[in-house]
Amino acid sequence: MKRRYYYLVWVQFLGFRYSGWQKQPGQRTIEGMLSKTLKFILPQQRFKILGAGRTDAKVSALDAAFELIIEETPLTDNEEFIKNFNINLPADIKVFKIDNITKDFNVIQHSKSKEYCYIFSFGDKNHPFCAPYMANITEDLNLDVMIKAAALYEGTHNFKAYTAKPGKNTQLVRTITKCEIVENTLLTANFFPKRSYMLRVCGKGFMRYQVRMIMGALIQLGKGRLKIKDIELSLKEGTDIKLSYVAPGSGLLLNHLEFE
Repeated sequence: MKRRYYYLVWVQFLGFRYSGWQKQPGQRTIEGMLSKTLKFILPQQRFKILGAGRTDAKVSALDAAFELIIEETPLTDNEEFIKNFNINLPADIKVFKIDNITKDFNVIQHSKSKEYCYIFSFGDKNHPFCAPYMANITEDLNLDVMIKAAALYEGTHNFKAYTAKPGKNTQLVRTITKCEIVENTLLTANFFPKRSYMLRVCGKGFMRYQVRMIMGALIQLGKGRLKIKDIELSLKEGTDIKLSYVAPGSGLLLNHLEFE
Protein backbone atom coordinates (compact mmCIF):
# COMPACT_ATOMS: atom_id res chain seq x y z
CA MET A 1 0.00 0.00 0.00
CA LYS A 2 1.32 3.41 -1.01
CA ARG A 3 2.01 5.87 1.78
CA ARG A 4 0.04 9.12 1.73
CA TYR A 5 0.87 12.55 3.17
CA TYR A 6 -1.84 15.04 4.15
CA TYR A 7 -1.79 18.85 4.12
CA LEU A 8 -4.30 21.63 4.69
CA VAL A 9 -3.58 24.42 2.21
CA TRP A 10 -5.03 27.90 2.84
CA VAL A 11 -5.84 30.00 -0.19
CA GLN A 12 -7.29 33.35 -1.27
CA PHE A 13 -8.83 34.04 -4.67
CA LEU A 14 -10.76 36.60 -6.69
CA GLY A 15 -13.54 34.60 -8.29
CA PHE A 16 -14.62 37.04 -11.01
CA ARG A 17 -12.93 35.13 -13.88
CA TYR A 18 -13.93 31.67 -12.66
CA SER A 19 -16.96 29.37 -12.95
CA GLY A 20 -16.81 28.51 -9.26
CA TRP A 21 -14.63 26.13 -7.27
CA GLN A 22 -15.47 22.72 -8.68
CA LYS A 23 -13.64 21.37 -11.72
CA GLN A 24 -15.92 21.34 -14.80
CA PRO A 25 -15.17 20.30 -18.39
CA GLY A 26 -14.42 23.29 -20.62
CA GLN A 27 -14.69 25.80 -17.74
CA ARG A 28 -12.07 27.82 -15.87
CA THR A 29 -12.46 26.94 -12.17
CA ILE A 30 -10.43 27.48 -8.99
CA GLU A 31 -9.99 23.73 -8.40
CA GLY A 32 -9.00 23.24 -12.03
CA MET A 33 -6.38 25.99 -11.87
CA LEU A 34 -4.93 24.63 -8.60
CA SER A 35 -4.75 21.10 -10.06
CA LYS A 36 -3.11 22.32 -13.26
CA THR A 37 -0.48 24.23 -11.27
CA LEU A 38 0.18 21.30 -8.92
CA LYS A 39 0.76 19.00 -11.90
CA PHE A 40 3.45 21.43 -13.05
CA ILE A 41 5.23 21.90 -9.70
CA LEU A 42 4.85 18.24 -8.58
CA PRO A 43 5.70 16.36 -11.79
CA GLN A 44 5.38 12.55 -11.72
CA GLN A 45 3.60 12.70 -8.35
CA ARG A 46 0.07 11.49 -7.70
CA PHE A 47 -2.07 13.85 -5.63
CA LYS A 48 -5.69 14.62 -4.79
CA ILE A 49 -7.48 17.87 -3.84
CA LEU A 50 -10.52 18.02 -1.52
CA GLY A 51 -12.12 21.46 -1.10
CA ALA A 52 -13.69 22.68 2.15
CA GLY A 53 -16.73 23.76 0.13
CA ARG A 54 -17.86 24.70 -3.36
CA THR A 55 -18.14 28.38 -4.15
CA ASP A 56 -20.35 29.54 -7.04
CA ALA A 57 -19.22 31.34 -10.19
CA LYS A 58 -17.65 34.76 -9.49
CA VAL A 59 -17.59 34.20 -5.70
CA SER A 60 -14.30 35.14 -4.01
CA ALA A 61 -12.50 34.08 -0.83
CA LEU A 62 -10.16 35.74 1.66
CA ASP A 63 -9.88 32.63 3.81
CA ALA A 64 -10.51 29.32 2.02
CA ALA A 65 -8.81 25.95 2.34
CA PHE A 66 -8.38 22.60 0.63
CA GLU A 67 -6.92 19.25 1.65
CA LEU A 68 -3.95 18.12 -0.43
CA ILE A 69 -3.15 14.40 -0.36
CA ILE A 70 0.21 13.39 -1.89
CA GLU A 71 1.31 9.79 -2.54
CA GLU A 72 4.73 8.35 -1.69
CA THR A 73 6.91 11.49 -1.47
CA PRO A 74 6.17 14.16 1.18
CA LEU A 75 6.88 17.87 0.81
CA THR A 76 10.40 18.62 2.01
CA ASP A 77 9.95 22.34 2.70
CA ASN A 78 6.46 23.81 3.19
CA GLU A 79 7.59 27.44 2.83
CA GLU A 80 9.47 26.69 -0.40
CA PHE A 81 6.39 24.82 -1.68
CA ILE A 82 4.16 27.88 -0.99
CA LYS A 83 6.65 30.15 -2.77
CA ASN A 84 6.86 27.89 -5.83
CA PHE A 85 3.07 27.39 -5.90
CA ASN A 86 2.44 31.16 -5.88
CA ILE A 87 5.03 31.87 -8.59
CA ASN A 88 3.14 29.53 -10.91
CA LEU A 89 -0.43 30.42 -9.94
CA PRO A 90 -2.26 33.25 -11.75
CA ALA A 91 -2.35 36.66 -10.05
CA ASP A 92 -5.92 36.18 -8.78
CA ILE A 93 -5.10 33.08 -6.66
CA LYS A 94 -2.70 33.06 -3.69
CA VAL A 95 -1.69 30.31 -1.26
CA PHE A 96 -0.79 31.85 2.13
CA LYS A 97 -0.40 28.95 4.56
CA ILE A 98 0.03 25.18 4.74
CA ASP A 99 -0.54 22.90 7.75
CA ASN A 100 0.54 19.29 8.16
CA ILE A 101 -2.51 17.15 9.05
CA THR A 102 -3.31 13.45 9.49
CA LYS A 103 -5.54 11.11 7.50
CA ASP A 104 -8.17 11.41 10.28
CA PHE A 105 -8.83 15.04 9.36
CA ASN A 106 -11.89 15.63 7.14
CA VAL A 107 -11.90 19.01 5.42
CA ILE A 108 -15.72 19.01 5.09
CA GLN A 109 -16.90 17.29 8.28
CA HIS A 110 -14.43 19.12 10.54
CA SER A 111 -15.55 22.57 9.40
CA LYS A 112 -16.62 24.43 12.56
CA SER A 113 -17.64 27.84 11.24
CA LYS A 114 -17.84 29.80 8.00
CA GLU A 115 -18.37 33.53 7.65
CA TYR A 116 -19.63 34.83 4.33
CA CYS A 117 -19.84 38.54 3.53
CA TYR A 118 -21.95 39.98 0.73
CA ILE A 119 -20.89 43.51 -0.28
CA PHE A 120 -23.39 45.75 -2.04
CA SER A 121 -24.29 49.34 -2.81
CA PHE A 122 -27.45 50.94 -4.12
CA GLY A 123 -28.65 54.07 -5.89
CA ASP A 124 -26.13 55.49 -8.36
CA LYS A 125 -24.28 53.16 -10.69
CA ASN A 126 -20.83 52.21 -9.46
CA HIS A 127 -17.46 52.77 -11.09
CA PRO A 128 -16.87 49.80 -13.46
CA PHE A 129 -13.83 48.68 -11.42
CA CYS A 130 -16.20 47.78 -8.54
CA ALA A 131 -17.76 44.92 -10.52
CA PRO A 132 -15.57 42.05 -9.22
CA TYR A 133 -16.12 42.96 -5.56
CA MET A 134 -19.58 44.35 -5.03
CA ALA A 135 -23.16 44.01 -6.25
CA ASN A 136 -24.70 47.28 -7.42
CA ILE A 137 -28.47 47.76 -7.08
CA THR A 138 -29.32 50.86 -9.11
CA GLU A 139 -32.73 51.27 -7.44
CA ASP A 140 -33.12 52.79 -3.98
CA LEU A 141 -33.44 50.31 -1.10
CA ASN A 142 -35.10 50.67 2.29
CA LEU A 143 -31.99 49.77 4.28
CA ASP A 144 -33.70 50.06 7.68
CA VAL A 145 -36.23 47.31 6.93
CA MET A 146 -33.46 45.14 5.45
CA ILE A 147 -31.39 45.50 8.65
CA LYS A 148 -34.42 44.54 10.73
CA ALA A 149 -35.22 41.50 8.58
CA ALA A 150 -31.64 40.19 8.48
CA ALA A 151 -31.87 39.28 12.18
CA LEU A 152 -34.81 36.95 11.42
CA TYR A 153 -32.39 34.48 9.78
CA GLU A 154 -30.46 33.93 13.01
CA GLY A 155 -31.20 30.63 14.77
CA THR A 156 -32.22 27.21 13.46
CA HIS A 157 -34.66 27.23 10.53
CA ASN A 158 -35.77 25.17 7.56
CA PHE A 159 -34.09 26.88 4.60
CA LYS A 160 -35.89 24.92 1.87
CA ALA A 161 -36.92 28.19 0.18
CA TYR A 162 -33.26 29.28 0.05
CA THR A 163 -31.66 26.68 -2.19
CA ALA A 164 -32.06 25.48 -5.78
CA LYS A 165 -33.22 21.91 -6.49
CA PRO A 166 -32.36 20.30 -3.14
CA GLY A 167 -31.58 16.59 -3.33
CA LYS A 168 -33.29 13.85 -1.33
CA ASN A 169 -30.49 13.88 1.25
CA THR A 170 -29.98 17.67 1.40
CA GLN A 171 -29.99 18.89 5.00
CA LEU A 172 -32.52 21.72 4.82
CA VAL A 173 -32.50 22.61 8.53
CA ARG A 174 -29.49 24.84 9.21
CA THR A 175 -28.33 27.06 12.06
CA ILE A 176 -27.16 30.61 11.43
CA THR A 177 -25.30 32.10 14.38
CA LYS A 178 -25.03 35.64 13.00
CA CYS A 179 -26.86 37.53 10.24
CA GLU A 180 -26.58 41.29 10.04
CA ILE A 181 -26.25 44.17 7.60
CA VAL A 182 -23.51 46.64 8.48
CA GLU A 183 -21.49 49.30 6.70
CA ASN A 184 -18.74 47.77 4.54
CA THR A 185 -15.31 48.31 6.05
CA LEU A 186 -13.90 44.96 4.90
CA LEU A 187 -12.83 46.09 1.42
CA THR A 188 -12.01 49.65 0.43
CA ALA A 189 -10.76 51.34 -2.72
CA ASN A 190 -10.63 54.91 -4.05
CA PHE A 191 -13.11 53.94 -6.81
CA PHE A 192 -15.70 52.47 -4.39
CA PRO A 193 -18.86 54.53 -3.76
CA LYS A 194 -18.85 56.77 -0.67
CA ARG A 195 -21.05 54.27 1.16
CA SER A 196 -21.36 50.54 0.66
CA TYR A 197 -22.85 47.85 2.86
CA MET A 198 -22.26 44.25 3.82
CA LEU A 199 -24.44 41.30 4.79
CA ARG A 200 -22.45 39.16 7.25
CA VAL A 201 -23.68 35.57 7.70
CA CYS A 202 -22.06 32.97 9.98
CA GLY A 203 -22.82 29.27 10.38
CA LYS A 204 -21.30 25.80 10.23
CA GLY A 205 -22.32 25.11 6.64
CA PHE A 206 -24.51 26.46 3.85
CA MET A 207 -26.44 25.00 0.93
CA ARG A 208 -25.90 25.99 -2.68
CA TYR A 209 -27.13 29.56 -3.27
CA GLN A 210 -28.29 29.88 0.37
CA VAL A 211 -26.44 33.11 1.23
CA ARG A 212 -27.10 34.63 -2.20
CA MET A 213 -30.83 33.84 -1.87
CA ILE A 214 -30.94 35.38 1.62
CA MET A 215 -29.33 38.49 0.12
CA GLY A 216 -31.76 38.30 -2.82
CA ALA A 217 -34.78 38.18 -0.50
CA LEU A 218 -33.45 41.15 1.48
CA ILE A 219 -32.93 43.13 -1.74
CA GLN A 220 -36.51 42.34 -2.82
CA LEU A 221 -37.67 43.45 0.62
CA GLY A 222 -35.68 46.67 0.29
CA LYS A 223 -37.34 47.33 -3.07
CA GLY A 224 -40.80 46.79 -1.53
CA ARG A 225 -41.48 43.61 -3.53
CA LEU A 226 -41.54 41.47 -0.36
CA LYS A 227 -42.77 42.22 3.15
CA ILE A 228 -41.20 41.22 6.47
CA LYS A 229 -44.10 38.78 6.90
CA ASP A 230 -42.95 37.02 3.69
CA ILE A 231 -39.47 36.59 5.17
CA GLU A 232 -40.95 35.13 8.36
CA LEU A 233 -43.16 32.71 6.39
CA SER A 234 -40.26 31.65 4.13
CA LEU A 235 -38.46 30.18 7.18
CA LYS A 236 -41.38 28.05 8.40
CA GLU A 237 -41.60 24.27 7.88
CA GLY A 238 -43.66 23.41 4.78
CA THR A 239 -43.67 26.98 3.43
CA ASP A 240 -45.05 27.43 -0.08
CA ILE A 241 -43.25 30.75 -0.62
CA LYS A 242 -41.09 30.62 -3.73
CA LEU A 243 -38.03 32.88 -3.78
CA SER A 244 -36.67 33.31 -7.29
CA TYR A 245 -34.07 36.07 -7.01
CA VAL A 246 -30.48 34.93 -6.47
CA ALA A 247 -28.18 37.90 -5.78
CA PRO A 248 -25.18 38.13 -8.17
CA GLY A 249 -22.17 35.97 -7.27
CA SER A 250 -19.63 38.80 -7.54
CA GLY A 251 -20.72 40.44 -4.28
CA LEU A 252 -20.08 37.34 -2.20
CA LEU A 253 -16.86 36.27 -0.50
CA LEU A 254 -15.84 33.68 2.06
CA ASN A 255 -14.27 35.83 4.76
CA HIS A 256 -13.38 33.34 7.48
CA LEU A 257 -13.12 29.57 7.81
CA GLU A 258 -12.52 27.72 11.08
CA PHE A 259 -11.99 24.02 11.74
CA GLU A 260 -12.60 21.93 14.86
